[in-house]
Amino acid sequence: MDLQLNDPSLLQTGLFINGQWLDREITLDVTDPATGKVITSVATASAEDTEQAITAASVAFDSWKMVTAKERAAPLQRWFKLIMENHDDLAKILTAEQGKILAEAKGEIAYGANYIEWFAEEAKRIYGDTIPQPSNDRRLLCIKQPIGVVACITPWNFPNAMLTRKIAPAVAAGCTVVCKTASETPLSALALAELAKRAGIPDGVINMVVGKASIIGPTLTASPTVRKLSFTGSTEVGKILLKECAGTVKKVSMELGGNAPFIIFDDADLDATIDGLLASKYRNSGQTCVCTNRVFVQKSIEKEFSAKLVEAVESRLSIGNGFAEGVTNGPLINKGAVSTVVDLVERSVAQGACILTGGSVSELGENYYQPTILGNVTNDMPIAQEEIFGPVAPLITFETEEEVIDMANDTNVGLAAYFYSRDIGRVWRVSEQLEYGIVGINEGIISNEMAPFGGVKESGMGREGSKYGLDDYLEMKYICMGGLDS
Repeated sequence: MDLQLNDPSLLQTGLFINGQWLDREITLDVTDPATGKVITSVATASAEDTEQAITAASVAFDSWKMVTAKERAAPLQRWFKLIMENHDDLAKILTAEQGKILAEAKGEIAYGANYIEWFAEEAKRIYGDTIPQPSNDRRLLCIKQPIGVVACITPWNFPNAMLTRKIAPAVAAGCTVVCKTASETPLSALALAELAKRAGIPDGVINMVVGKASIIGPTLTASPTVRKLSFTGSTEVGKILLKECAGTVKKVSMELGGNAPFIIFDDADLDATIDGLLASKYRNSGQTCVCTNRVFVQKSIEKEFSAKLVEAVESRLSIGNGFAEGVTNGPLINKGAVSTVVDLVERSVAQGACILTGGSVSELGENYYQPTILGNVTNDMPIAQEEIFGPVAPLITFETEEEVIDMANDTNVGLAAYFYSRDIGRVWRVSEQLEYGIVGINEGIISNEMAPFGGVKESGMGREGSKYGLDDYLEMKYICMGGLDS
């Protein structure tokens, strides 16, 4: 498959270990979900390859941790600039392997690069503390030091940004990384590695492996050399990794599943709400961890709102190949993802939900599912209790503020939540009572590199981005200096 890249050398297919590209006999095909065509094949890593990457990262850590923050920032800034200079090529690679429309792919490239720029700057602001001493013969202080080798495991839905959100703070803090990228979308990660090498990030600081999770994952989690694991993915897999990391008591960051409520109160600006919901629900065809999963509409405005939403979805959304002009929604990642959505819709309809628009696989191909709205949904239906990860908006009605807060919080996860209201008292009450790590008020797109990203309950632990994003890659050390009175 010819992607017509300005720089074809960005399409790498090897393992990236200790600054070298390594071919392997065992490969996996990378397929375009829009067409089913094979883009290329990439090398897969064995347990021995993974150990080699861990060793390379460990050796590099010995010198990288001694580099000053200002010196670490310089190659990160060059990496950011190279990504932006190759913005178009990176977006083409991303659309080809993931399926999202080209405009969204370009947005992800810039979004991911922003984390590199941000943490290059934050590297110079890792501060310690002095503590009032209990007696005059001693002094107390705390310093922060890089934790060591970090393992990063990332998903396929944002193959560029999910990596930069982990690599940038780790490398800025003085750590080194071994990254296991999703097998569905390895090409974006390998292109990032190529640009990191060009930026002058030393060999071994960043390593990329692709292959079976059953081989690479346990190798990373069992290794005593790996001192931190950062994972983005499902809650189910996150729990497995937590158990595996317990053996070596690793520090962990977990950004796991969500079940985001989107609440529309009767005083909301409905036109603005429609815009926000379309962006939050249907971006990347619903394949985002923070996208709307349940839409709660106050009963007094249900008919007006549902009519407006159906009209907007039918007139403003168009599915197709992400490279095509005028397309707003690409395919789902694979046939299995479509099957999951089909199953959730069918089970919910069997329990009384009704299809207001969409509701079936598109004639465009087996990976395309129509933008869908379900009415007459209750909060106990499968479509409301399970993460959809597809372009389906289930509408649930409520009467009172207290009722909808209870329904919104009736889930074991708590990543993102959204609500629309123009009542300032309600804004404070609801935002404080929602059990979520991220709350968007009158906004459907809320992520950026300056804000902390992460959830509560079974949505994980730790935060990515913001000034807090470095903390998960640092260890605090208390130093007591005595004998100062002689």
